[in-house]
Amino acid sequence: MNAVNLSKNENIANVIRKNEKKADRAEKEERTKKEIPEKEIPEKEEREERVGHGHSHHEGSSHKTVRFALGAVLFAVCLILRLNSKVEIILFSASYLLVGYDVIKNVAANIFRGRFFDENSLMFIATIGAFSIGEFSEGVAVMLFYEAGEMLQERAVNHSRKSIKSLLDIRPDYANLKTNGSILKVSPYDVKIGDIILVKPGERVPLDGTVVDGKSFIDTSALTGESVPREVDAGDEILSGSINKNGVLHVRVDKEYGDSTASKILEMVENAESQKAKTESFITRFSVYYTPAVVLGAMLIALIPPLVLPGQHFSDWLYRALVFLVISCPCALVLSIPLSYFGGIGRASKAGVLVKGGNYLEALNNISTMVFDKTGTITKGVFKVAKIHSEGRFSEGEMLEYAAMAEAYSDHPIAEAILSAYDRPVDNKRIEKYEEIPGLGVKAKIDGTDLVAGNIKLLYAENIICDEADEYGTIVYIGIDGVYAGHIVISDEVKEEVPHMARDLRELGVRKLVILTGDRPGAAKKIGLEMGFDEVFENLLPHEKVEKLESIAGGLKSGKLAFVGDGINDAPVLARADIGIAMGGLGSDAAIEAADVVLMTDELSKIAHGVRIARQTHRIAWQNIALALAIKIIILLLGANGMASMWEAVFADVGVAMLTVLNSMRILNMNV
Repeated sequence: MNAVNLSKNENIANVIRKNEKKADRAEKEERTKKEIPEKEIPEKEEREERVGHGHSHHEGSSHKTVRFALGAVLFAVCLILRLNSKVEIILFSASYLLVGYDVIKNVAANIFRGRFFDENSLMFIATIGAFSIGEFSEGVAVMLFYEAGEMLQERAVNHSRKSIKSLLDIRPDYANLKTNGSILKVSPYDVKIGDIILVKPGERVPLDGTVVDGKSFIDTSALTGESVPREVDAGDEILSGSINKNGVLHVRVDKEYGDSTASKILEMVENAESQKAKTESFITRFSVYYTPAVVLGAMLIALIPPLVLPGQHFSDWLYRALVFLVISCPCALVLSIPLSYFGGIGRASKAGVLVKGGNYLEALNNISTMVFDKTGTITKGVFKVAKIHSEGRFSEGEMLEYAAMAEAYSDHPIAEAILSAYDRPVDNKRIEKYEEIPGLGVKAKIDGTDLVAGNIKLLYAENIICDEADEYGTIVYIGIDGVYAGHIVISDEVKEEVPHMARDLRELGVRKLVILTGDRPGAAKKIGLEMGFDEVFENLLPHEKVEKLESIAGGLKSGKLAFVGDGINDAPVLARADIGIAMGGLGSDAAIEAADVVLMTDELSKIAHGVRIARQTHRIAWQNIALALAIKIIILLLGANGMASMWEAVFADVGVAMLTVLNSMRILNMNV
């Protein structure tokens, strides 16, 4: 949230309070640190459940480790000691059941659900087949190495997920609630709108609110990716998930925890995994057809050669078929592709680009046309005096002074821009007469001088002759004593990064850049073309923006269309576009809700960051597919020809899976 946005919500009372309290702020901060000791309260049930869930998960992992260790010990005993055949079979079987418990359980559950063909089924069939032909040691070894590989992969995935979650670990644990002269440490869920909370140095802001007292620097890097701390003072908005760096802040809560920024970001990230990208869906569909195909292939390998080729033994070809099944396990593909997209979403979040799902990350990879709203997106959303043009005997300073006098009683954004540019107190005693004319402007008498200030229709109504100015922005025409004196141009300042953003997007292959705006004809076109845009469509109402977007989308021959906006009126267009991108700082709640991607800062340069991350993620996902398939095809051919044993098959399968997992994790540390 930039300084302009923060100051929007600062009212007169806050300004007075701020000025009164600046002198004794340091003393109050020191006193606050020594306030009544905090009272602890029990954690919420939800948090207890979360802790309990983590405990049970850890307990399950411990049981699995113990079973695996016991099975491995029994397997080693059978290999080392010379035992009679019956004891050996019993110990190998016990080892197999201990090590393969999870696989057997999953196969049984899948059969019950009517879904038999997956990697667990392949392992089960292959190992039971090995037992059926008397290869007990290899049957147990296959299950042992498979489970070892699964445990290593699980650790790698959990480490990856923890790394990603740490990038977004912005959930506050508690809030310091001020109540009846004491500070009560409570769950953020229990704080209501309007409550006052205390945020001490080093603490994370638990809920969105407005600073009512105190001054400090806050670290918003977890939310926005912005590394430079930002100063907040009384009257400024502050977002949950930010870290208070130095001063003590008293904050009035504006949103409940469920609606606060930190909660919404975490919800978006957690829900992102459920939105599957097309590449992920491809892997899911691939596995459905792939598994029965390899089972059929194994059956053909086991049955046809002994029947067709002379001198071939069924047991030899059955062994090759079982090796073929082990090698064909698709776990490397099933595991690594979703992880690639999850890693990409985490990397984008670290850069300040919140992507709501893997499908949207993949869509970013294919953008060919980008459409932008103007006000608050291409521009800063703040009116400023851009130019003063004077005619005749009046200087620019006199023009601005007269305009400030005329706008002294108005709260219109145009009036605020003029008064801000004047930057001096207006002497209201000099204003002898004042009349505001709706839709036109103002008539006043200043020091005996008749003044009109407004649009060109007002000057025409007063029979003042002037030409319409061809300028970008809103024009305030000024007439003094019945004569045209000049005009003041009020414009919404274009963001400095816009030309750089346009160049970056062109380099990334975006072919067309368009602006849609409700500005009057001619106002935005000139500046849009100067900034590197291809087309500018003006004078559009919200529903006309949707119609124009649909027209542009209908003309696309390839690629995806993205729309970037920030206002409530942009929400329908954001929802209609292939991918909607909203501003997270100045953007309205409606726009953020409708969007598929949220820029946590209002920096347009982040769009190019997001596209680069999407392309790196896409590249890594397909690298994993190609790597896994290539190695598997080679080993499958070797296994079918009797050149690879079951041990080699397991090592190949686990090795490929680990390689793809490590490759997927690269995205977390890539530069964009």
